[in-house]
Amino acid sequence: MTPLTMLGDAVGGLLKQKKETLAIAESSAGGLINAALVAVPGASAYYLGGCIVYTRPGRSTLLNITKQDMTGMRSASEPFAQLLARRIRTNLGATWGLAETGAAGPTGNRYGDPAGHACFAVAGPVEAVVTLKTWSADREANMWAFTRKALELLESCLKTAV
Repeated sequence: MTPLTMLGDAVGGLLKQKKETLAIAESSAGGLINAALVAVPGASAYYLGGCIVYTRPGRSTLLNITKQDMTGMRSASEPFAQLLARRIRTNLGATWGLAETGAAGPTGNRYGDPAGHACFAVAGPVEAVVTLKTWSADREANMWAFTRKALELLESCLKTAV
């Protein structure tokens, strides 16, 4: 298992170098994305905050996402991941917003997505959305895979941004 600081180190370094900030909304990664970035020494230079949005009451209370905001989309989808990334970025006034939503396992979700399905989004100077399917029912392994994918996506966007 990769230590949290090793996962967050490259992204943390880029954010510090650029003097940019980050806010995170995650779901099925269970807080590992936030933890990987807070584990990096000096995280207070870039980390503004984050949340685990796991339920409707969570997204309503923590991110002020309404039924109207959800019209035409479902959780564990790319459009929902993008909504989360944009909302957390705006709410915390960050340069970047990072979001993850999915099904860690051991079973899939009520929308028909299999265990190991997750969507990721970055909102900021560069925006990106991707989906990962591990095809594994191993909940913890999926959580770690989701964390790695989220950080890889953010790192790619940070390197692309001018």
